[in-house]
Formats: sequence, C-alpha cells, structure tokens
Amino acid sequence: MKRIKRILIVVLALGLLSGMTLTGCKNKAEAADNEVVLYTNADDEAVEAMKNALDNHGFEGKYIVQTFGTSELGGKLLAEGNDIEADLITMSSFYLESAQKEHEMFADLTFETGAMEEYPAYYTPITAQEGAIIYNTEMLKENDLPVPGSIKDLADPVYKDMISVTDIQSSSTAWLLIQAIVNEYGEDGAKGILTDIYANAGAHIEDSGSGPIKKVRAGEVAIGFGLRHQAVADKEEGLPIDYADPSEGNFTLTESVAVVEKDSGKKDLSMEMAECIIKYGREELLETYPIPLYDGEKADDANQSGNPKVFSEKLSVDLLEKHQALSEECK
Repeated sequence: MKRIKRILIVVLALGLLSGMTLTGCKNKAEAADNEVVLYTNADDEAVEAMKNALDNHGFEGKYIVQTFGTSELGGKLLAEGNDIEADLITMSSFYLESAQKEHEMFADLTFETGAMEEYPAYYTPITAQEGAIIYNTEMLKENDLPVPGSIKDLADPVYKDMISVTDIQSSSTAWLLIQAIVNEYGEDGAKGILTDIYANAGAHIEDSGSGPIKKVRAGEVAIGFGLRHQAVADKEEGLPIDYADPSEGNFTLTESVAVVEKDSGKKDLSMEMAECIIKYGREELLETYPIPLYDGEKADDANQSGNPKVFSEKLSVDLLEKHQALSEECK
C-alpha cells in the first residue's frame, strides 16, 4: 500500500508540474502575442538609441526587435506586404515608399513629427547619412599621394591598390557614390569612372558600409568612400583621418519609421512607440548620426557638409536595381 501511495503521489506531482509548464508556455505565448514586433535594418548604435527611448518611457517588455540587412528586409517588405510579421518598421525610406506603392501597407502617422522637411504621411525619418571621401593623412604623406577632390579622381591610376569602396549589391553606402557620379556624368560617363575605381580598389571592394573606413583607419588603404559622420568623429578623436566633400556632391539616404496597417490589435501601441522613438530617441541618435532632421536640431560646423545634393530622379527600389546592374557591368 505504501508503494502504491508513493506512486500516486509521484503521478499527481507530475500532473501538477505538467499543468504548470503548459500554463507557463501559454502565458509566454500570450505575452508574445501582445508584444509589438519591430523589424529594423538599423546599425547597432541606432537600435540601442531606439531601445533606450522606448524602455525609458514606459514600453519596456512591450516589444521585440528583429534586425535584418537592408536587402533582406527590403525583400520581405516587397514580398509579404501587410502579411509581414512586423507591426513597426524602421527602414531605408526609398524601400518604404516602394513597399507602400506595391501594397499600401503602412498607416498614416497620427502624431505631429516636427520634421524640417515634408515627408509622406506614413513615415518620418529617424536618421540621415551622407557620403564623402575619407582618407588617412599619414598614408597619403607616406605614399606621396594627392588629396582627391572628387569621386572621379579615385579612378586615377595613381591610386591603384590604395582605395576601398563598397559593393552596391550588399551596402546602400555604395549607392551614395553611384548616385553622385551618375548625376554628374550620366550613366555612360559613370560606367567608365566606376570601372576604373573598381580596378583601383581591387580586393578592397567591401560588403559592409563601414568596411572602407576600417581599412583607412588600419592603414591598409589610403582612401575610402564611406559615411561622412564616421570620418568627422574619427578626426575629432585625434585619429589621422580626414575627409573631403566631393565636387560631385554629398548625397544622402534616410532611414525612417513606419507603422504596418493590419488587424493585429497592436496598431495604436505601435503608433505610440513610433512617436516615442522620434520624440525621445533623436537626442541619442544625433550623437552618432548628426544630420538635423527636426525643428530645433542643429549640426556643428564639422557636420555640415560642403556640397549637399539630391539625385535628379526619385529614389526607388527600381532605380537601385538599375544602378546595381550598372555596377555589375563595371566589375
């Protein structure tokens, strides 16, 4: 009898444990169902700034962040539309516009953004990034190389194996370079220049937008084309890094926040989070991405580019693919 009682006790205990486990799983599932899913292509610094803004203003534990590369997230937007898992998205603005044109998948923002420029009703920018020529002052001196004043200069054979650029197939930073030369010299002129730039870069055509500046910092190459604000920060820290605003212009790409229009029951909460990111995240975002986007924001002299320009055509996924094809012809 004692043995039977012990067996019954064990069975009851296992039953209670099983019930608790199932209840725990159910609670977790319910919690996940109530959390806003944020998809983003942002860099680590931007993700951290957005999370700090949300966590410090009542949204901690109410969202999940999933990060993607720009091309991967762009593909999901265009393929899935409103069926995408995300409730809230931060992404390259031109991708958001193309996805909206294809699927009408974003809700108009319900809050006043205070943006300095006019944007579509369904998104507002979180960051802006400009391109520039970046160089290592010590490397230029050691190799008796002139400071380039234009992107076209980078095609000069004098810079053979001394420059680093990014590949537009994997990094939108490269698009800043290609926009500049296509805008200035036309597609035919750009092909010749880009072919020679790629020949000079050789093995230094990078997949990551930060690849060129890392090689310039390390002295692996003398010159790179990359994000202007990174070079400004390096110079201010005392590194032997400087930058030149190319004569073809400093072109800009913005990353923006948008709320997905769907019946998830989380639209209002997503909209509140979008507002929170803009209202409370911009101060920290400006520390890394110092281009003013909203009323009251200012850039210091170093972060005011010398030759800002806008591409002659509206940016879109179709235009990006056209320039990607042009790039492939030049390799």
